[in-house]
Amino acid sequence: MRIIIVDDDKLVCSALKTIVEAGGIEVAGVGNSGLDAISLYKKIHPDIILMDIRMKELNGLEAAKTILDSDNEAKILFLTTFADDEYIVKALKMGAKGYLLKQDFDSIVPALTSVSLGQRIFGDEIVSKIPLMMNRDSTSGCFPELSQREQSILTLVAEGLSNKEISARLFLSEGTVRNYISTLLEKLGVRDRTQLAIYYYKHI
Repeated sequence: MRIIIVDDDKLVCSALKTIVEAGGIEVAGVGNSGLDAISLYKKIHPDIILMDIRMKELNGLEAAKTILDSDNEAKILFLTTFADDEYIVKALKMGAKGYLLKQDFDSIVPALTSVSLGQRIFGDEIVSKIPLMMNRDSTSGCFPELSQREQSILTLVAEGLSNKEISARLFLSEGTVRNYISTLLEKLGVRDRTQLAIYYYKHI
């Protein structure tokens, strides 16, 4: 796997490079601005771009949009100190493959590996914020392929409730809840509960 790292803090770039290379991943290029990201992507065509969001000249979101407009197969993993709702919304909508906070150092290499395999990765703190950005009154009609009960369970999964909590909320057995979640995973073509939450947000 070959990646490029883009962050306007050179010390952060150096630290990220050390962490990533220790995990057996090749760092093919390093940049310090959104403009660098665009230039490096065109030149290197890396498997993944690991990029900060807040940067001078051109921020990470703007650079990502330019890159994705030219190559919608580009894989971009955002790494930032900010968990702002606006950034999460934009990252999800533009097709970013992941969004992690910089302090999640232990998650960086596993996240890159998962993204290389086609998965979307969002850190626990990011996922926990997703329900807060939802307009729960707008769920009706967003999932015509699901029954009302399935929509209710999907919403509660997105809110981070456990099977036990969902069963108590809806007066169902935990076994029934597990069956519904298995059905949701199959119907929506996603892998796990985190992906259900992301799917819910993207389609709400």
